[in-house]
Amino acid sequence: MAGRFAPRPTRTTVRGGEVGVSAGVPRQATAPGKVRVWVPDGPLELGLVLGPLRRGPGDPTFRATPDGSVWRASRTPAGPGTLRVVARGGEVRGEAWGPGAEWLLDQLPRMLGADDDPSAFAPRHRLLALTRHRRPGLRLTRTGLVLESLIPSVLEQKVTTIEAYQAWRLLVRKYGDPAPGPAPGRMCVMPAARTWALIPSWEWHRAGVDDKRASTILRAVRVAARLEEAAGMEPAAAQQRLELVSGIGPWTSAETVQRSHGAPDAVTVGDLHLPGIVGFALAGDRNADDAEMLRLLEPYAGQRHRAARLILLSGRVPPRRAPRMAPRDIGRL
Repeated sequence: MAGRFAPRPTRTTVRGGEVGVSAGVPRQATAPGKVRVWVPDGPLELGLVLGPLRRGPGDPTFRATPDGSVWRASRTPAGPGTLRVVARGGEVRGEAWGPGAEWLLDQLPRMLGADDDPSAFAPRHRLLALTRHRRPGLRLTRTGLVLESLIPSVLEQKVTTIEAYQAWRLLVRKYGDPAPGPAPGRMCVMPAARTWALIPSWEWHRAGVDDKRASTILRAVRVAARLEEAAGMEPAAAQQRLELVSGIGPWTSAETVQRSHGAPDAVTVGDLHLPGIVGFALAGDRNADDAEMLRLLEPYAGQRHRAARLILLSGRVPPRRAPRMAPRDIGRL
């Protein structure tokens, strides 16, 4: 998420900010892609909307470039596709390549928050009112793709962001497909479900993924088609379907539907940092647990995820009391 605030860059807080831009410049297109121009009905901050889809600064499926473009490589129901999005002069221009190009352009307005209704949020705290006023371009993305949000969320279970982002980067680059079209260098489409299922155990180990998380992903990709069907369900029903897979709990399902469904009420419970951040921002209580966080967010029922996003964007986080948890390198064990 964009406008990332510096005090405490955890997995949770990174999701609260906006995406920056990389130093790389995209290669010139060898052939024009399919184009769609869309005009949003209100303010739109491209990096802020799409930032939650980036899994770390080295994510092979996501790139932001100095010309203001955001590039995404996705595995759509129609096949791999690359999408370049740029917002200028009140309109958004999307250009796509590959078998999934038409699907990505059809999904473009939803991905940029066309189905989201920011006016449904009524701030009850001055902090949230000020943050919403300062960042009116916040919209909740909806990708319509479940697996591409689920797998990296599983990788993020109970580890540091550095470990999770590294695992995603290594596995996607080794087993994914090159992004179609003139995508910036080394961009990849994530592996297909069958490819995930065939990754050898030692490659999971080399990527720093323990057996529990690897097994959860393997169980999920075996029923990938059923999980992708959840994209057409209401968020709560989609979470229930995801949680039928052993190893996927409320934290992982919420992290998934926040992206795949643009779910405004899918608050993340079970997070190491979020309860303390919410508690500190709304009540000065840095020791808040999940129950206290949910109590504080109760006035925002139906919009609790948006409230948490605004809190993260506000930058009001408790000061760090201990060094950041050191990453483990299970690949060396």
